[in-house]
Amino acid sequence: MTPILVPPAIEPAELTWHADVPESRQFGDIYFSRHNGLEESRYVFIRHNQLQARFASVPEAGCFVVAESGFGTGLNFLATWQAWQTWGPSHTATLHFISVERYPLRLQDLEKALSFWPELHEPAHELIANYPPLVRGAHRLVLAGGRVRLTLFFGDIQDAWEALCFKADAWFLDGFAPAVNPEMWQAALFEQMRQHSKPGTTLATFTAAGAIRRGLEASGFRMQKQAGYGRKREMLTGRFQPDSAPPPTQGPAQTAPEIAVIGAGIAGCLLANNLAKRGYAVTLVDSAEEPGSAASGNLQGALYVKLGVEYNHQTQLALSALTFSQRYYNASGKQFWHPTGLLQLAWNNTERERQRRFLECNQYPQNLLRQVNREQAEALTGAKLESGGLWFPGSGWVEPGKLCKALAAHPGIHRVTGFTVGKVAASDGSWALYSDNPDNRKILADRIVICAGHQSPHLVPGSEALRFKAIRGQVTHMPGPLIESPQAVVCGARYLNPAHNSPGSQLSVIGATFDLHSNEPKPTSESHRENIRETSAMVPRMLPAETATGPTPEQLTGRVGFRCTTHDYQPVAGPFYDAEGRELEGLYLLTGLGSKGLGYAPLLAEFIADQLTGQPCALPLSLAKRLATGRMHQPKMASS
Repeated sequence: MTPILVPPAIEPAELTWHADVPESRQFGDIYFSRHNGLEESRYVFIRHNQLQARFASVPEAGCFVVAESGFGTGLNFLATWQAWQTWGPSHTATLHFISVERYPLRLQDLEKALSFWPELHEPAHELIANYPPLVRGAHRLVLAGGRVRLTLFFGDIQDAWEALCFKADAWFLDGFAPAVNPEMWQAALFEQMRQHSKPGTTLATFTAAGAIRRGLEASGFRMQKQAGYGRKREMLTGRFQPDSAPPPTQGPAQTAPEIAVIGAGIAGCLLANNLAKRGYAVTLVDSAEEPGSAASGNLQGALYVKLGVEYNHQTQLALSALTFSQRYYNASGKQFWHPTGLLQLAWNNTERERQRRFLECNQYPQNLLRQVNREQAEALTGAKLESGGLWFPGSGWVEPGKLCKALAAHPGIHRVTGFTVGKVAASDGSWALYSDNPDNRKILADRIVICAGHQSPHLVPGSEALRFKAIRGQVTHMPGPLIESPQAVVCGARYLNPAHNSPGSQLSVIGATFDLHSNEPKPTSESHRENIRETSAMVPRMLPAETATGPTPEQLTGRVGFRCTTHDYQPVAGPFYDAEGRELEGLYLLTGLGSKGLGYAPLLAEFIADQLTGQPCALPLSLAKRLATGRMHQPKMASS
């Protein structure tokens, strides 16, 4: 019997293999037809949802949304992906595939199951490379260079459809047969399908059970029986056509809105690149001449988040951001991403106790994180340490400044440099960005996103104070000969990166300070000394024995950036609402990422891009609420 796991881990599928057909031990049913599982997927789901013609008609920058009730081996998804490659439009458009799995396959079982379909080798290989760790909740996978997006929810199907925000164009009602999995095939499922459908949404399912047909009809689907595949005599198809809704009509194609992104740091560049890849016209505006010139311009930045002892919404958001960013940088970071692994050091008694409670209260897959002792930590990092900690094998470090420049170079992005935005104001149904320069230039856009870091609150229209604060952070560039460089990132009170070749020398970036009461824009000797002092306390043998007194200030360089943080130290991402709760239509914020921008920005850029384009959201509603802009207003004092 499979033991019940402590969250966030989820019970994996237990399989029995019959030749090349997997069977679920939990349900005693096979995952696909013994006759030919791939052809069954094509016949039941792709053919009977008329996907060939419908894929071809998706407009420029548009999307098509398929929702599925049981991911299983991913065979239906891969068949749909292949069909999208074959019949999808030649212009830029996105296939969204949303699927739920209560008992996800282990990675090795997924690889084995898909190895029997050599014609699916390329998409299967990409799916396997991006397959998320087995933790509960929603996982967004960006595949095929962004032309395919898979939202994979590990958990109960009722929870998934309550949590996720989307409208399906087609349903694949799959999963194990009603006879062996009756809990899934309930009236509540059909009602949730109704909530996630629009007039004209189609469905197909392998079953022809009368109770299923009646339940779907009661939820507004016009159902028909069709000839089944192989030994199955019949199957069901349907179309959502509630009595209260008129039949869908084909109106004129709508032009995609023009979007302006203010700020060419890591968040703004990721967002602009994301939108451009979806086929949207994007203007990226920044006061500097080059992207990544402010806080995102560091030579090295560690990819990590702090996972809480309690597995609450804050921890779920951090975990989702971490796993998404690891997948993103592996696929798109190219030469700017260094997956060395990362050690969160148990560097003092407080952190050691916190990590003990964290491991006691939670269960994470070993391929995501694991506890290591001092000897193991030294072997993994190549550093001389005095304690172990938590090892994150999928993490590492990024060259954020170079990555910003590469992201902003997308041909679909119009860059406006040297443009200091002085005012943002509504203008005849659109938005205007007014230059703070004497030339009085103006940029118009249908929608704007403020991604300007600690300058963001000054650009929001209106005079009310918002709960943001800027915190100075200085990093120190340690020349290679003056430091015992690790081969992986070590972090605790500070972070210590592996030495890397920079123009003219080899250096390691350490830091950063957390200066609550300083606005000094230039590096200071005192901040360099603080970084060396704090990092040496964390890793006492960081400095070579012959230079134990440390380098002189004259030997050091560094950079200063100002983090944008919020009152609750959680990011802000979404449409802007004023103090009265009214939405300023077309105005969005993406800021407040603090010191964890490299970890949060890829997922939040994906989330904002989903909202701007009206596509399915990468985040469940519970996590989206944590990012809401309305919480940034000062609470009103109760009248006496």
